[in-house]
Amino acid sequence: MSKKTDILLTREVRLAITALESAPGEANNFAANPPPNGVIPVVTLNVRMAGRVNADTGMLVNIKHIDQIVRRVAAPAMADMLRPDIRSIGPGLLLTELFQRCGAALVPYEINDLTLHVSPWMYFQANGGELPMIRMAQRFEFSAAHRLHNPDFSPEKNLELFGKCNNPNGHGHNYELEVLVGGQPDPHSGQILPLAQFQRLINEHIIDVFDHKHLNLDCPEFAALNPTVENIAQIIFSKLQGVFPAHVKLLAIKVWETPKTCCEVRAY
Repeated sequence: MSKKTDILLTREVRLAITALESAPGEANNFAANPPPNGVIPVVTLNVRMAGRVNADTGMLVNIKHIDQIVRRVAAPAMADMLRPDIRSIGPGLLLTELFQRCGAALVPYEINDLTLHVSPWMYFQANGGELPMIRMAQRFEFSAAHRLHNPDFSPEKNLELFGKCNNPNGHGHNYELEVLVGGQPDPHSGQILPLAQFQRLINEHIIDVFDHKHLNLDCPEFAALNPTVENIAQIIFSKLQGVFPAHVKLLAIKVWETPKTCCEVRAY
């Protein structure tokens, strides 16, 4: 390369969270480390570093260094959350603390963002350019039928354009929906938005409206709008605007029609 450019390097660190005293392992293999002993929580931290490649090593930063720092900082902090004598600070404040402590320990290297996956369906993210705002995302699902059809087109053109999706009786999908919001964590609970409230709002405004419905026939939103995944995503985004508390911002939504097809709408 004739010119140095900034790059992003991501390292995933897997942690088995235990309240027992246990020295963090050195290896960052496929399984979690420290090794799980019985049925205990396992989380992942994705550390995305920003900077330029060192000409001598060919690396931005040695990933072993990332592993050691993150395990030394994160494992004890996570374990403290399970101790009954310590009040949990909540995922938002926890992630803010982890970002600051890991970032200080990794100097002169720079963390671009730190993402805590608490399950395959939910994550929290701290971005250096957005703090003290923390992002929170969760996946939901709903099943619905639809027919792709434009009444202004001839039957032949509809069939050519939409193929089997133009079946007069429609067809179904198991849609997956990811909702991404951002906000400053509450200083007492450490939460951006109580999870039960977050889920209730999505269920009330989206899932209960579209689940087990024929979008063309049952939903006025699509009475005159072709229910493509692009239009479904835009409708969902518009329906969620303004439903969250004032301190919570809707950042983006993603809709998966199939594992191979996804549409995203962003607020920025």
